[in-house]
Amino acid sequence: MILQRIRIGTRGSKLALVQTNQVVEQLRKAYPEIETETVVLRTKGDQILDRPLIDFGGKGVFITEFEEALLNGKIDLAVHSSKDMPMHLEEGLTIAGTLARADARDVLVMRKGIHPRQQKQTAEKTIEQIRQDNSNILIGTGSLRRQFQLKSIYPGISCLNIRGNVQTRLNRILEGQCDGVILAAAGLERLGLTKQEEFDSRYFSFAEMIPAGGQGIIAVEGRSGDPATELVRGISDQIAYQELETERRVLQLLDAGCHEAVGVISQIQDDRISLEVIQEKRGVIYRRRGEDTVTNRMKLADAVVSAILK
Repeated sequence: MILQRIRIGTRGSKLALVQTNQVVEQLRKAYPEIETETVVLRTKGDQILDRPLIDFGGKGVFITEFEEALLNGKIDLAVHSSKDMPMHLEEGLTIAGTLARADARDVLVMRKGIHPRQQKQTAEKTIEQIRQDNSNILIGTGSLRRQFQLKSIYPGISCLNIRGNVQTRLNRILEGQCDGVILAAAGLERLGLTKQEEFDSRYFSFAEMIPAGGQGIIAVEGRSGDPATELVRGISDQIAYQELETERRVLQLLDAGCHEAVGVISQIQDDRISLEVIQEKRGVIYRRRGEDTVTNRMKLADAVVSAILK
């Protein structure tokens, strides 16, 4: 079958469209003879913003409409932030490929020089100052993973459950609803928002905060064996794909969704892969790390998960 046009499904947020355009650009470079069409779909997760994900379906609320459209033949591919993908895809669907991984770290963003909730206070607290005094600081994040790890760094801090796209979350700070928010570094970079005059940023190292599985990786979902899927395999970044494969194995073994505070990061260097996993259980964060050859990455995932479950 010779393809002439590929229909690519995406969410309608600015970040989702930027990510989809990156995929389109790679496809056009590799296959200039093929036309692409971007199809915007609105998911359940985009429509319900006043409730935590765990209340109405978890990560799947961002994917279901795309999987239905793929299986019904309405689109040929779907572009996702891979950290938003559920552990198991619908039968007949597969991760066709990934783009090179961006910065996988989490970032604490706060308003520069003043906390809008505390404007009348003369002693303003900056990002560095809350290391010493983090009482009465409210940080917006709906992620249990981020909440538990943040409180291990700043024990006196409080968290506010918030959802929405990147700009919506930043506006929560400017509107005085919270003092700061935690975001994925990759999203800020893709939107060109890493250096804004009104905000200060603090990037967490992996030693401080383990990210969500797949964070920083753009994944393309397609039908197994479909010609469009095979084309994506031709532009896929092997390292990012192998890291995502390893991290998703961990999530599947831990049966981790939005209801659990689980973080996982793998890093490939030459023919070696390191893997680090955290899981919160009864208020305690358990952390395990391992290393092996890239060829043995699935065995490494099994071993690290076994260690964390003991």
